[in-house]
Amino acid sequence: MPSLLSPSLLFTCLFTAALVLGLLLKVWLASRQIRSVARHRGAVPADFAGHITLAAHQRAADYTIEKTRFGLLELALAAAVVLGWTLLGGLDALNQALLAWLGGGMLQQLALLAAFMLIGSAIELPLQWWQTFVIEQRHGFNRMTPRLWLADLAKSTVLGALIGLPLAALVLWIMQAAGALWWLWAWAVVVGFNLVMMVAWPLWIAPLFNRFEPLQDEALKERVAALMARCGFKAKGFFVMDGSRRSAHANAYFTGLGHAKRVVFFDTLLRQLSPDEVQAVLAHELGHFRHKHVLRRMVGVFALSLLGFALLGWLSTRTWFYTGLGVQPNLTLDGSAPNNALALLLFMLAVPVFTTFVTPLFTLMSRHDEFQADAYAVQHTSGADLRSALLKLYQDNASTLTPDPVYARFYYSHPPASERLAHLAVAAP
Repeated sequence: MPSLLSPSLLFTCLFTAALVLGLLLKVWLASRQIRSVARHRGAVPADFAGHITLAAHQRAADYTIEKTRFGLLELALAAAVVLGWTLLGGLDALNQALLAWLGGGMLQQLALLAAFMLIGSAIELPLQWWQTFVIEQRHGFNRMTPRLWLADLAKSTVLGALIGLPLAALVLWIMQAAGALWWLWAWAVVVGFNLVMMVAWPLWIAPLFNRFEPLQDEALKERVAALMARCGFKAKGFFVMDGSRRSAHANAYFTGLGHAKRVVFFDTLLRQLSPDEVQAVLAHELGHFRHKHVLRRMVGVFALSLLGFALLGWLSTRTWFYTGLGVQPNLTLDGSAPNNALALLLFMLAVPVFTTFVTPLFTLMSRHDEFQADAYAVQHTSGADLRSALLKLYQDNASTLTPDPVYARFYYSHPPASERLAHLAVAAP
């Protein structure tokens, strides 16, 4: 029996407390959001009364409330799954079963990773189905057919195996063979992989799921090209994605790296916005590049991942890290049954539990970047066009105009509509 002050028991208590407090915090925030949206459902906020109809406002309220209530179910299931894998012994049982079947070594570790991912995906599938074919369908957003949904699932699973398993095998081999500083080499491999994927994704992977066609509207193409030239940007091309195959939601984005960089418009966006409004939305995206938001975020992610790998390198050598999370580590003296896959999975399960409480810091930085990008957009296009584009997107995407302020501060990576439009009014020349 561990003593009351054993590192294993202390870590168990710390993990349990973080899991419970994080769940309670999220439930409290969701409850605030539901009450705030429901309380303001009966009237359009004064600042939007001339632009948003009561019917559209109520549709957004109903959509937000239903999604948030469904999110409560997702929260409960996610907490139960984490608890089941860890303190209730699920991961330990799976590991022991695979050890008995395959013995130790690389094959068993890869099987453990693959089985964990497949079981996790199977648990989430009913929720994903409900969200797509019930919630999104009920509110008029879903365009997916069951056949397309299953095809996407099959493609994602195959790609995950073809890309993920070799990468996992390489990382596991580095963990076993590279000595005490394995985490530094593994981090370098993961960073390199992510950079390669930034080139590969738009060129070869994304087209497996969506059709990308060159922008055919010559007038719009000329306007967009002129805007990018005026702002000092280059891209491989302008493409339209058939987003309407899956959803009525609209979007536009930059993707790729170097010569693979391209501008992608959802076909739904081009249908909803005028050319001037599309240009204003694109100028906002250019603002992110001009202020180096994308580069800063990428460097930040890589820096945090380095710290994460360093922490994993330390935790993986501590027995209490395994036992404190309900797993008996492989203790073979010859190293034939290493703990590397166990360490990776436990780290993946534990980190989100503890990082819940710093979420507002990252959303705060993201909202700051959005304000900067908006200010850049109104310097190079019309502020009125960006405002009208945002109002259309808020309405067409059924985004609530009356979120709970605390909920928004915690979760919203983009400023709430009232704040964003107020800043636009100040930023516009």
